[in-house]
Amino acid sequence: MEGISQSISKLLRLSGKGRSDEKKQNYSSDLPEGLCRRFSLGEIKKATNDFADDLLIGEGAVGKVYKGFIDDQGISVAIKRLKYSSSEGVGELTNEVVLLCQIRHPNLIPLIGYCIDKSERCLVYGFMVNGNPRQHIFICGTDHDPLPWKQRLAICIGVARGLHYLHTGLKHTIIHRDVKMDNILLDEKWEAKLADFGLSKMGPPSLSKALIRLESGVKGTLGYLDPDYARRQEVTDKTDVYSFGVLLFELLCGRSVLDVKLEKERVDLVSWARRCKREGTLNEIIDPYLMGKIAPECFKIYVDIASSCVRDKGKDRPAMGEVEVGLEHSLQLQERADAAREEGEYDYPIDELTCNDSPMEMNRYGRGASPSTVGNPFWDSDSTELSDLSQTAN
Repeated sequence: MEGISQSISKLLRLSGKGRSDEKKQNYSSDLPEGLCRRFSLGEIKKATNDFADDLLIGEGAVGKVYKGFIDDQGISVAIKRLKYSSSEGVGELTNEVVLLCQIRHPNLIPLIGYCIDKSERCLVYGFMVNGNPRQHIFICGTDHDPLPWKQRLAICIGVARGLHYLHTGLKHTIIHRDVKMDNILLDEKWEAKLADFGLSKMGPPSLSKALIRLESGVKGTLGYLDPDYARRQEVTDKTDVYSFGVLLFELLCGRSVLDVKLEKERVDLVSWARRCKREGTLNEIIDPYLMGKIAPECFKIYVDIASSCVRDKGKDRPAMGEVEVGLEHSLQLQERADAAREEGEYDYPIDELTCNDSPMEMNRYGRGASPSTVGNPFWDSDSTELSDLSQTAN
């Protein structure tokens, strides 16, 4: 991983030289040989039918994403075409190429290759046929229902596993820095893949405290931005934990993290969820489609995990390994309750979906006891409001 760190540093220095130097620099020559496939511009144009509009599947701040087909086998790929004028885009490309070509995990987006040819900068990924969870939760037509609860839980667990691997599974910690709904993609088996490593940072050895002091401004997505990171301009693995907690609430509530069309107290999903948790009225914010479908014991653990992830101070949040284990336990409780329900032994009363700041009880049929408040990293006794996140993220 020392080689990866050196490559990133060198490439990001090059990307900051500006457009006037771009013609003098050959960025691709500075990428370690054999990392992944380098595509020619001709291959990229052939794959996308010369960037045809009917193959456009997404657009972001630094470029557009096209569906494409490579090689004679017609393998489906997603091709991110970076904007020529974006120096940040060049930095993101080098970041992703050097990182993703050397790490592999079932819950990280697979990078197939890249293209650096004159003014063109492209990244080539495996195509995720089911898109991101947003289109299956927030934008559902009459032809299909929103994602069921257990599938949402499975998505959360997949993302948690990917983040846990980045934080502790490598010689050096990798901090994603932009965990959000739009950066989660779903393959043909609905397996979650964490995507977009353009803002990722490499930290110290994973066994040490992962803290990186940033010289540049705070970057991230409004609503998901860690308030501790915004204040201190220090990014740690707990920065990802906060953003992941926001994602947990989105998947539970079936709404965006910020919705300015709602009344003032409900605009910020996280602040509203924390308030409802304290008042024992969380049933008010659950996605209506999920009402009567979540086992109370599963719900309590899930909400405690989400609440612990969005604690105001990073040091008070759990590690991703703890989060992963807690979510897996939550899914086990849901599966047990579903089995009991099918046998006619159990039902999910809506009025029991409350989870205020009090110790969790044993579940009603004595299997898989909920954790106690003693030594429980998810116990949230902090009733302090979140800091105002209205400041603009770069």
